[in-house]
Amino acid sequence: MAFDKFIQLPGSERNRPPNATASGPVPGTETVRVSVILHRRNEPEIDPRTGAFPPISREEFAELYGADPEDIRTLLRFAHRHGLSVVESSAVKRRVVLTGSASAMTAAFGTQLTAYRSAAGQTFRARTGSLSIPEELGGAVMAVLGMDTREVARAHFRMRAAAAAVGGTFTPPQVAEAYNFPTGVTGAGQTIGIIELGGGYTASDLQTFFSGLGLSEPNVTAVSVDGGQNSPGSESDGEVELDIEVAGSIANGADIAVYFTPNTDQGFIDAVTDAVHDTTNHPSVISISWGGPEDSWTQQSQTALNSALEDGAMLGVTVTVAAGDNGSSDGDSDGQLHVDFPASSPYVVACGGTTLTVSGETISSEVVWNETANNEGATGGGVSNVFQLPSYQSSAGVPAQPETGFAGRGVPDVAANADPQTGYEIVVDGQSAVVGGTSACAPLWAGLFALINQSLGKNVGYVNAALYSIPEADYHDITSGNNDDSGLGYYSAGPGWDPCTGLGSPDGAAILSALEGTTTTGGAGTGGTGTGGTGTGGTGTSSGSTGTGGTGTGPGRHRRHRVAHHGGAQ
Repeated sequence: MAFDKFIQLPGSERNRPPNATASGPVPGTETVRVSVILHRRNEPEIDPRTGAFPPISREEFAELYGADPEDIRTLLRFAHRHGLSVVESSAVKRRVVLTGSASAMTAAFGTQLTAYRSAAGQTFRARTGSLSIPEELGGAVMAVLGMDTREVARAHFRMRAAAAAVGGTFTPPQVAEAYNFPTGVTGAGQTIGIIELGGGYTASDLQTFFSGLGLSEPNVTAVSVDGGQNSPGSESDGEVELDIEVAGSIANGADIAVYFTPNTDQGFIDAVTDAVHDTTNHPSVISISWGGPEDSWTQQSQTALNSALEDGAMLGVTVTVAAGDNGSSDGDSDGQLHVDFPASSPYVVACGGTTLTVSGETISSEVVWNETANNEGATGGGVSNVFQLPSYQSSAGVPAQPETGFAGRGVPDVAANADPQTGYEIVVDGQSAVVGGTSACAPLWAGLFALINQSLGKNVGYVNAALYSIPEADYHDITSGNNDDSGLGYYSAGPGWDPCTGLGSPDGAAILSALEGTTTTGGAGTGGTGTGGTGTGGTGTSSGSTGTGGTGTGPGRHRRHRVAHHGGAQ
């Protein structure tokens, strides 16, 4: 192949990093590692009989929905032509990892790299403009990630202010008890995956926390992705230990796999991809407490991460994601409404936040978490400007996005206690602490799904449509409060679904009972061929520049076939 005609890679445009100072070109000898994400050889279709992703084994998934082998061969020839080394080539992950000098990498993909220093003193590489790819790969490449190493996400946890009044806080099991989580099960046989973009945990912290509750320590495994490590000693430890301690104390019999990765779009996407396709730890549930406003992501990164989450939905993996801690603006400074991504992906259970008050063991009050006046955050939530309204939300009363009129995905789906004032008592860096934020809600719901999976003897998997089909009485409907953090007037809670707390907080036993009566399909579950899962709803990608499919996603795909797969190993 000649590889002599290049085209722009759609969605790869990058702006100059804000609040950072350029220090000069990146040395041409610096080693650069990139992940090239490819499109599927076929696009999945929802089974019209069930409105679900049909059951499929991992082997069948690789054959039907992995990358086209010819696309991989073409990419490898292109890499060889430019003197790039191949570190990994995975058809099932649709990922080829390349390394080479900065000069070779920029020549291959038509860009320049500049070194920057952030206001906080962090150094990173960045590029501006679009990437280029050879015309022969124009229908194959979804994203090229890793040349730009600026941070992409923030952790959604809030430490309780030191001056806060004593009392009104909870251990995670106390919150589970208030929410009537199933008893008699521990999550045994399940693995909860946790994505972390920094920080770490210590064995002594976990021992202190779990022994203090009279619980055994769960089996916790640290998994390195793109060089990320369990590295305690930073502020992000609060996120990591919150996630492990909440999930591990609620589903105390489940194993936990923590995927540590750099805080870059490449790291985030590679970690989710590795977790979804992990045939060693086999996570049946994945918890994510990191994200950023939708408009802070490049289109290619958003598409690639959403596609990895769709893989999880197809394989029967439930993914819970924090909706953000910065109200309806999501902390964006442009004076507009935003939702957090990946919480806005239609393939995840987005988790908003409440302020919970309990009398004895009974909920006496629960309202939308909004402590903006005290500078202690507010639940994220609103309407996506990227992802279309999914079919499972068609009857939920999701409004159009107020500023654009876009009929988008509503965020969140569900909620739980998140206010630092009523937060979770945990152990961080050798100290007792009270932590809140929607970061606590994602592992809380992940723990609930692990309990439900054990109870049902199968994975609920892509559970979104089922959550919207079960009775409203199976949730604690939050009807008071708002998440307006910037005076824009949006959004307020109300009966039924709302853009602050979704369907509400859980009555865990009632949700389990309701899910016992639903048809769960789709996925390879926890093993190589798995135990099944729920694939309810889903997104197809149409040809052209934007894909709308069954539930609508972001950027679309050219020249691929749709496959309706009926059956397969469970």
